[in-house]
Amino acid sequence: MERFWWKEAVIYQIYWRSFQDSNGDGVGDLKGIRARLDYLQKLGVTVIWLNPCYPSPQVDNGYDISDYCGIAPEFGTMEEFDELLSEMHARGMKLVMDLVVNHTSDQHPWFVQSRSSKDNPYRDYYIWRKGKDGAPPNNWGSHFTPSAWEYDEATDEYYLHLFAKEQPDLNWENPKVRREVHRIMRFWLEKGIDGFRMDVINLVKKPEGLPDSKLPPSTKEGFSFDNELYANNPGLVEFFREMKEEVLSHYDVMTVGETVRVTPEYALQYVGEPERLLSMVFHFQIVDLRDNFTWGKFKALQRKWAHALWGKGWASQFLQNHDQPRCVSVYGDDGAYREKSAKMLATMLHTLPGTPYVYQGEELGMCNTPFTDISQYNDINAKFDYDEMVAKGKSPEQALAVLNRYSRDHSRTPMQWDASRNAGFTDGEPWLMVNPNYKEINAARQMEDENSVWNYYRALLALRKEHPVMVYGQWTEYEPEREDVYVYTRTLDDERWLVALNLTGEPAQLTVPDAVHGTLTRVLGNETDLRLDGRQLTLRPWEAVIAAF
Repeated sequence: MERFWWKEAVIYQIYWRSFQDSNGDGVGDLKGIRARLDYLQKLGVTVIWLNPCYPSPQVDNGYDISDYCGIAPEFGTMEEFDELLSEMHARGMKLVMDLVVNHTSDQHPWFVQSRSSKDNPYRDYYIWRKGKDGAPPNNWGSHFTPSAWEYDEATDEYYLHLFAKEQPDLNWENPKVRREVHRIMRFWLEKGIDGFRMDVINLVKKPEGLPDSKLPPSTKEGFSFDNELYANNPGLVEFFREMKEEVLSHYDVMTVGETVRVTPEYALQYVGEPERLLSMVFHFQIVDLRDNFTWGKFKALQRKWAHALWGKGWASQFLQNHDQPRCVSVYGDDGAYREKSAKMLATMLHTLPGTPYVYQGEELGMCNTPFTDISQYNDINAKFDYDEMVAKGKSPEQALAVLNRYSRDHSRTPMQWDASRNAGFTDGEPWLMVNPNYKEINAARQMEDENSVWNYYRALLALRKEHPVMVYGQWTEYEPEREDVYVYTRTLDDERWLVALNLTGEPAQLTVPDAVHGTLTRVLGNETDLRLDGRQLTLRPWEAVIAAF
């Protein structure tokens, strides 16, 4: 198997608005990140993925970009960015930037020109259509509004936006648009960055003819939200191939595509060897389980992806990001077993096949925030979902209960650095409320506690650097039908490791697989010993163990 630095990396995602504020304005910034590099280096992070830091009206927290080659003033200056990048490289760390090119802000100069007249040279940079019988061109719904079309009175046409109306979709069928994207990529790569996370990149190719969705309406206005129709359309691979030929093949970079509704079959078109148009993708099939989650379904999906990609392409592993709630609140127990379940989830994340992504605060076992009113939410998606749920008959309390489990704002609350005011994130008023549990859950406290979640993460990251078996080892699963345990081995040359995880708050017993022979020697775990009686291994609630054999 070919070896690359991005396969061996541990990637730490920084949502900069919530990471560290240095000037008291309540918003994180470049100087704040730079001040915390010692922390990240001590943890063992090798790559930082930085959420969009470009000038933006902030309708969607930076994913509505008005200038792709600048730095948002609230984040800092380009000089400060260059200094941060230089210091990271001096420490042996790499930087991955967010590339958001399915859409721009409606304040981007391209769109300002595009909407000014039908014959403007930039008109075809976006997707414009005439209405149909006084209604939008088709029945498409958007992520953040009922219709994916917004009427523009000036030219008597509609423009497409799969997200907010302030985020018009680019027309990738126009070769000038693609050349602009390539130019933007080169700008940042020439600065020395090390790769891109590509936002909703498999939506850039729209279905031929923009046909109506056949799904039943998902909004009270009669529009249908249909990612199956929007994603993975024929011709997308050609766009990726052109991007690689024109840009990516000229640099030593990693790319990870955010790809909604992607299957292993689609993924192999994007990451499959030997062409490898992208380094890896994020898929969301596990996220899609959340309304009917079982560990059996989770394991089945991991098995499906591992078998499909092994030796043919590379996988990514994540349990949360800026778009998902806190993993210990979703998959673990954020009450009595918060620390143990957080360590168990960490063990799983770093021992499954693929490159692990750690979201800021995950290394502390940060939890969902107990929001009590819709006014406390910032996320445009949360507010839209709340309004839709209430319109369809849920009470405000019921709608809030849904958001309190799944809202994106749970991951966006400020980083909990210490027990001081605002968790040490800012001296001012934070842009989003701090989780009230920050006095108990914070970095300063955990760094001094050898048994903390933070120190457990540090140990896992060190193991990954020291033992290639965690990266390149063959993955073999045992007892796949069980809902209460997850058991597998990683083997590479003379290194053979057993990973056994208790997925519940109850004790579990398992028989050590026949393929595991010889003496089991504990490598790491969230308990101090192995409860092994002959071939019978007893796992305590939420126990995780890595053992060599």
